Amino acid sequence: MKTILLLLGALLFTGCATHQSPTGRGQTLLFSSQEMSQLGESSFAQIKQQEKVSQDKAVNAYVNCVANRVTDALPDQSLPWEVVVFESEQVNAFALPGGHIGVYTGLLDVATDSDQLATVIGHEIAHVLANHSNEQVSRAQMTGAGMQLADIALGAGGIADKDLYMAALGLGVQVGYILPYGRSQESEADVIGVELMAKAGFDPAASVDLWQNMSKAGGELGPELLSTHPSHGQRIAQLQQMQAKAQPLYLMSKSSVKNICQRPK
Repeated sequence: MKTILLLLGALLFTGCATHQSPTGRGQTLLFSSQEMSQLGESSFAQIKQQEKVSQDKAVNAYVNCVANRVTDALPDQSLPWEVVVFESEQVNAFALPGGHIGVYTGLLDVATDSDQLATVIGHEIAHVLANHSNEQVSRAQMTGAGMQLADIALGAGGIADKDLYMAALGLGVQVGYILPYGRSQESEADVIGVELMAKAGFDPAASVDLWQNMSKAGGELGPELLSTHPSHGQRIAQLQQMQAKAQPLYLMSKSSVKNICQRPK
């Protein structure tokens, strides 16, 4: 049996695709974009069944306004993005392959304005754009974290070991099994996310304020968002350094912004 698994593992590594992330970092991706979209759709459907969807019209309008402006700044406009607000004290948000964004109402207590909320949404979308979910699922597959090395059930009939896959998608808080993004992925999502929010007409300087708020929230452990998005000492310093590039993007785009996102009172 061990020999068979080793052979399957060798075939898996042979068939894997090597890519470059948007910042030029090498990536090993085992799954197609179609498979990842299917996995994201299935996981999002499960979360919508498990979590309470907010019916607050003002909050939904606000979150959708911010999210839509960020996604409208994406170079690829072929994908419709679904945005759902969940009624929960969790300070959390996520984005999944296939165009799915989830925001928990608890985040609005920490992201105190639309610019700060755009920071989080831009950061989460950046994880999708940079194929970080694919990297995570591929890593879990290659290390055999409780999964079969072949014939992963990604069909409509269900997903094998779906909790592990959902954790690899960055949904560890929801399923209780955390496979956190690595430091390089987090740094990359910060870079891409800040540039994205700036192109959407949100002030990138708010990214520094947001992560300072995050570090203060939830006591010593911090909010749920930081349990799957590890914070490190260089994050705020990196964001401050990025302002030189991001601010000109913001100044060029803010004059063309038509939808001002008003935070509910």
